[in-house]
Amino acid sequence: MPLRLSLPRQTIVPLIVACGLFMENLDSTVVATALPAIARSLHEDPLRLNLAITSYLLSLAVFIPLSGWLADRIGARTVFGSAIVVFTLGSIGCGFSETLGQLVATRMLQGLGGAMMVPVGRLVLMRTIPKAELVNAMTYLTVPALIGPIMGPPVGGFIVTYSSWRWIFFINIPIGILGVLLTRRFIPDLTEEVRRPLDGRGFALTGLGLVGLMFGFETIGRDLLPNQAVGGLLAIGAICTALYALHARHTPNPILDLSLFKYVTFRANTMGGTLFRTGIGALPFLLPMMFQLAFGLTAFSSGLLTFTSTAGAMFMKMTAARIIRRFGFRRVLIGNAVISTAFILSYALFKPSTPHALIIATLLAGGFFRSLQFTSLQTIAYAEVAPAQMSQATTMVSVAQQLALTFGVGLGAMLLHLTVWWSGGAELTPAHFSFAFLGVGLVSLASLPLFIALPVDAGSEISGRRAAAPSPRAPSGP
Repeated sequence: MPLRLSLPRQTIVPLIVACGLFMENLDSTVVATALPAIARSLHEDPLRLNLAITSYLLSLAVFIPLSGWLADRIGARTVFGSAIVVFTLGSIGCGFSETLGQLVATRMLQGLGGAMMVPVGRLVLMRTIPKAELVNAMTYLTVPALIGPIMGPPVGGFIVTYSSWRWIFFINIPIGILGVLLTRRFIPDLTEEVRRPLDGRGFALTGLGLVGLMFGFETIGRDLLPNQAVGGLLAIGAICTALYALHARHTPNPILDLSLFKYVTFRANTMGGTLFRTGIGALPFLLPMMFQLAFGLTAFSSGLLTFTSTAGAMFMKMTAARIIRRFGFRRVLIGNAVISTAFILSYALFKPSTPHALIIATLLAGGFFRSLQFTSLQTIAYAEVAPAQMSQATTMVSVAQQLALTFGVGLGAMLLHLTVWWSGGAELTPAHFSFAFLGVGLVSLASLPLFIALPVDAGSEISGRRAAAPSPRAPSGP
């Protein structure tokens, strides 16, 4: 009997893509919770097991820039479906790993699949959903990004406590099979008529640049590498990134198209969004650490608290389109940057004596506004992008988001490290976390000028909000 669903394409396609992204987001955070159990099982030092996380991130960094080129060459549906297969095979390999070397190798295979799933999943939406429906479609993509990191600790803690750590990877098998079947059934196979040659030199430079920056920020404040090694990684990343910027100016088909930054709406997403997401990206690291180390809660209780922000994100899904249509992208992004920062700063006031009901209410409301901001940023990025540049745009957005999340964790760890050092090496206390929340909140607020620079009618074709007159500030095409 053929598989049939009554949902319209504007709903079923985003749901399929969101399931793939949820699998990737959940897996990346569940593994962190399970590292001690995995270390005991494999008879390894828990610190060495951190390679299971960093190897995944490095693989992700290297292959994300290749995703748009592959999608143009062989089709977005084919690449997205293949990415789910690769990620699922990597998950099976992780579950059967008996040594650290096997686990690192299969995690790198997962990273290859994840690198293709995220940007190509967005590209599938761009090529199948009309612009007028993008706000509703994008809400399905913001939810996995918020739920995955929050669900990771409680899910990982539950599995490790009541079953084997290997099920952390095996639970991806049914999700992967379902994702492949739904992709083949409901997602059209669209390719670009003009096929760009591969920018090999640019691929090498972006790979080295992203690996240096991401690995460098990932290890800041964690005492995993000497400070000189961390500084060297960051320097290599910055130098290779600068060299790529020079290379892209003189290459007809660069692997990452920097000309997209001429669009004010694209800049709002990639530059303003990176600052905003950096502050938000520190929360899945700081909140569980504070609840467990400073408040004395169990890992499971901490996970249940942080999970409450998911409910706010889910409620946003029902209201985002109406809010953006009513106020427009510019006012939503400006207002949300201020409101979301206020919630981050409010976390600095949490104490062990703070009633859990108040913590839950604050996290719930914060989750709503952060999710609304993510939906707005995700959608407005493509407001001015031409169809021929869509694969480049989705790749660039994915690179920026991955960097922001990595920067966020690194920033949170660095701020905690600095506060502990300043206080003379004392154990972590609520005061240490208060300083960290103030720091990451101010970084998120730094995105405000880029949102203020948006025209009043920015993204009006997508939001459905009519403006009095077209603004002359944004270019009308490439």
